[in-house]
Amino acid sequence: MREFDESSITDAVVARMAGSRDDRTRDISEALVRHLHAFVRDIRPTPAEWEAAIGFLTATGQKCDDKRQEFILLSDTLGVSTLVDAINNPVSGDVTETTVFGPFYVPPPEFGHGDDIGTAIEGLPMLVSGHVRKAGGAAAACAVVDVWHSDEAGFYDVQQMDKTGGLAGRGRFIADADGAFHFWTRRPAAYPIPTDGPVGDMLAAQGRHPWRPEHIHFKITARGCRPLVTHVFAQGDDYLDSDVVFGVKESLIRPYVAHSGGEAGGRTMTGPWVSLDHAFVLDDKQA
Repeated sequence: MREFDESSITDAVVARMAGSRDDRTRDISEALVRHLHAFVRDIRPTPAEWEAAIGFLTATGQKCDDKRQEFILLSDTLGVSTLVDAINNPVSGDVTETTVFGPFYVPPPEFGHGDDIGTAIEGLPMLVSGHVRKAGGAAAACAVVDVWHSDEAGFYDVQQMDKTGGLAGRGRFIADADGAFHFWTRRPAAYPIPTDGPVGDMLAAQGRHPWRPEHIHFKITARGCRPLVTHVFAQGDDYLDSDVVFGVKESLIRPYVAHSGGEAGGRTMTGPWVSLDHAFVLDDKQA
């Protein structure tokens, strides 16, 4: 068959995928074509509109480099990242809930307990402490805890390497035999995702704000457990109910407690500071 119309083209394309190298490739390809064609039939784009769509995707790819991933931003802001996360990480007992990975992770340098990962960024001193255990109750001894967050202006180190002089506001810690860890840093802030690219243009066209609530990222791995990627959000933040990437979950909201002076985390403090303490539970049933 050589002549196709609106009603016949979809089945024709699907039929040509019968020789896919494996069943999964065929199933994904067929679903992609059927849903994409249904989308096109639904919106009935003009040639100019379809050209603009292709231009948008082209510009999205051109905005990606080793420090920025515009396609992750696109996935995040369309709720796809949260959907994929929800499909692959259903809530199970008291296991800490996951959330989106985000576009700013890079493998961090390792620090010791009580070290300060925020010396190159501005912000209020902050003590972060936590415990990691397995769902069965045992401590996750020697768990590897990667953390990363923005500065007080909402920028990550990879967005301002000329200012920070290298990685900052991120680090790797090895939990002790009790699964405990703690470190000093600077309090982050709510921030807008980058809006100087195609995703920013999309949000503006959709009448949406680009803001994420204040949070710290955690990526935790331990032998015999499923890896955990999550955030801990600041209680009371203005954007908890409208996170641009749909990443907030009630169980991940914690108070960032204000203090003044005193002894904490191996330091004598003379001014204001804040603290965050959180217990993380890893899934050791479906590792």
